[in-house]
Amino acid sequence: MPNKHDIAIVRDLAAQVAEIAALPVQETKRGLWRKLNGLEPQRPMVMIDQVCWNEMNTGDELTPHCTDPECQGYEQYLRRTLYRWKRFPVDMVVEPFIRVPKAVQNTGFGIVVQEETAVTDPANQVVGHKFVNQFRAEDDLEKVRMPRITHDTAETARRQAGACELFDGLLEVRLWGADPYLSLWDPISTWMGVENALYALVDTPDLMHKMLGRLTDGYMSMLDQLEQQGLLCQPQSLIHCTGAYTDELPAPGFNPDKPRAKDIWMFGLAQMLSTVSPAMFQEFEVDYASRICRRFGLVYYGCCDPLDRKMKQVRMIPNVRKVSMSPWADEHRGAAEIGRDFVYSRKPNPALLAAGGFDPDCVRNDLLATKNICQRHSCPLEYILKDISTVRYQPQRLFDWARIAMEVACG
Repeated sequence: MPNKHDIAIVRDLAAQVAEIAALPVQETKRGLWRKLNGLEPQRPMVMIDQVCWNEMNTGDELTPHCTDPECQGYEQYLRRTLYRWKRFPVDMVVEPFIRVPKAVQNTGFGIVVQEETAVTDPANQVVGHKFVNQFRAEDDLEKVRMPRITHDTAETARRQAGACELFDGLLEVRLWGADPYLSLWDPISTWMGVENALYALVDTPDLMHKMLGRLTDGYMSMLDQLEQQGLLCQPQSLIHCTGAYTDELPAPGFNPDKPRAKDIWMFGLAQMLSTVSPAMFQEFEVDYASRICRRFGLVYYGCCDPLDRKMKQVRMIPNVRKVSMSPWADEHRGAAEIGRDFVYSRKPNPALLAAGGFDPDCVRNDLLATKNICQRHSCPLEYILKDISTVRYQPQRLFDWARIAMEVACG
């Protein structure tokens, strides 16, 4: 049991979060997200995520004071929630509950990543990676194991009991199952290195097809096990840094004790295939990812990969509702391809916050350009600022970006 000092800290922070969560504006924002995700937006929506928290400790607001590791985790989450709400709330929703992860154990595919890393700022978790290629011949495919899912029910009960005591009378405690992230190419990039994997698409395509087949089968088995054991999460608040509120999920027949893939969102991406042709994108990503996406209720597709030239193929993926338009996409082409059919999920360039100087007019013009393009093509629009590696230790840059973005979205 945590000490009284830690309990007092967490409960004080939870009380502040609970007060904010009870504000009517939270349900107003949920409604705005539902309209956007239903492709009938009232206005563009704005979110900020993946923040360089090591540069954000304004006024010592984020300094941890708990000593118990579990309390420290809750403390960090609550402090960051309060900090966001105070400094850059944009269209975030503060929930009146705390998620407690179930003790789900996943053996994974059995591959231990071999890499070297390069660090520029020791306080920043963002580092460079150089991966060792562990797949050079078909015999290497034997390294890929099928995932096995188990549940430590006693540990889950312990976590739940501790959280219920800690947050009693303040925040509802919700047990949270697996929120699947089922990229095919992100793990391959770490097992082979991006350059090696791209060469392999040309030099040894059969090897890559067999690897993709094994990964896809593994993911499908993983979903079967999660569904059978009631270990999937329930409908989410967020999907890939964006609001996930929708009137379309969960699907009919939903049982909260046994959520199904069709009750929730997933997100897919193939960032390392950014430079391949649309035909190769279809052959090595769409044909496999479609098997996975078909099982889910809704899909957010894309990340940093520019998809403006590949929308014909993206349309082949079942259940896609949001499509990422990264800083490397041609916005005009992307908007023309997306039209009214999907949410145009714009990723403004975080480099605008990382340059030697910060130019508010440049930020405003960038956001207005996107808004005008989307209005021209009737695209439902959201701005998602993410991958913020640095603001040059000037948090005010992020606060200013948030203010400008809301002025543009609401203007």
